[in-house]
Amino acid sequence: MRKLGFLIVCLLFSYSVVSAQEPVNEEAMIKYNLFKGDYKSKNYEAAYENWLWCLDNAPKLSVNIYKLGITIAKDRLKKASEADKPAAIALVQRVYDQRILHYPKDLAKVYSDYASFMVANNFSSEEIFATLKKSYDIDPSKMGVKSMYRFFQMVTEQNKDENVQFIFDTYDVLVKGVENKLNYYSTKLDKYSAKEEAGNVLSSKEKSLKKAYENNSRAMAQVVVGLDKTIMDLSTCDRLIPLYTKDMPANVGNAAWLKSAVNMMYKKKCTEDPLYDKLVEAYVAAEPSPEASVFYAGMLVKNNNIEKAKEYFWKAVEQEQDPFKKAGYLYKIAQILKKNGHKDKARKAALEAIKNKRSMGEAYLLIASLYASSANSCGSSEFEKRMVYVAALDMAKTAAAVDPINRKRAEKYIKSYKASAPDKKAIFTEGLESGSPHKIGCWIGVTVKIP
Repeated sequence: MRKLGFLIVCLLFSYSVVSAQEPVNEEAMIKYNLFKGDYKSKNYEAAYENWLWCLDNAPKLSVNIYKLGITIAKDRLKKASEADKPAAIALVQRVYDQRILHYPKDLAKVYSDYASFMVANNFSSEEIFATLKKSYDIDPSKMGVKSMYRFFQMVTEQNKDENVQFIFDTYDVLVKGVENKLNYYSTKLDKYSAKEEAGNVLSSKEKSLKKAYENNSRAMAQVVVGLDKTIMDLSTCDRLIPLYTKDMPANVGNAAWLKSAVNMMYKKKCTEDPLYDKLVEAYVAAEPSPEASVFYAGMLVKNNNIEKAKEYFWKAVEQEQDPFKKAGYLYKIAQILKKNGHKDKARKAALEAIKNKRSMGEAYLLIASLYASSANSCGSSEFEKRMVYVAALDMAKTAAAVDPINRKRAEKYIKSYKASAPDKKAIFTEGLESGSPHKIGCWIGVTVKIP
């Protein structure tokens, strides 16, 4: 009797969480719960008949019919004989098509996955592109890594002879999508880093999620590399300068066009041409935003007007509300200060960047390089000089721990600084013990542990 009561409660709960778009009958609920149970046990063969019944007879019962059902359908395709493959492919298509029909919200990822399935099963390039275009139009940031890259390749191939500007516009949208995704992952990773730094241990679930976010960050960072490779031949300075010279008069007040042109010229290192300065000045006039201030400051740096450049960088920091963008501006300020020999001020700017984005590995590495470059001037003995590399090593280790994108770069720094730090013989000769605190002097002024 108790078991029966428990089953009724389960059925009522399931009823409450499925869609209320159409009446739910008892048979549908039973078959829905049976197929879900088999699915959770990864017994896709056993789940198939009850799932297919739901697909045929209760298509609006729950989105799980499609979220879980796609795995069941792909499992049948994987196991299908050559003779049965067309029917199995059609079943997978049906799952995607019915989901799009009955649950037409937030479909960017669905279309992206659908396109990947089409690629794997030799659909026409026209069908693949049309599906990718739907994903792109809804939300580029929800596209899969391969889908982003494939879509951009197809756009480039279609427009490289007649509409290069459209390619650049698509590039800008996709790069923005990548940035949004990376910021999302960074937000999650920053929370885990803060928890670990406070001395707390991550749960097994948090560890799993952290690993997933790190892997996704590395994969997403490679998208921009792939996009840049695709666009490389089209975006040389020899092509960009005549194109933007021709189009600028018609776009002198068009902030979006100017932003794109400035970004592309900057990215492709065409900043020495006088056109770049004209584009930046027009962009600042058309849209006096934090980002425009950053580009203007960069132009001032190029023209050796460092003090005014810093003024505009700090103006951008004050104007910006997004902490990750603010971190980016602060990092640029740190780079400028480092370049001009202001090591302590550069460190302060980098630390401010880290406050806004804990996972900003490049900021930690900048501080590490500042320390390493001061080794000869921040110690009176060979041992003291070598201990400066320990401070640099600590920063590089933190970069590797918090930033999956810059981890490989950080590991190279770690290897170099470890080689320069005091060895056992040097520590013994000084009469010191490993693990003891050591204060580094001069502008660095931090305490580290003897290796």
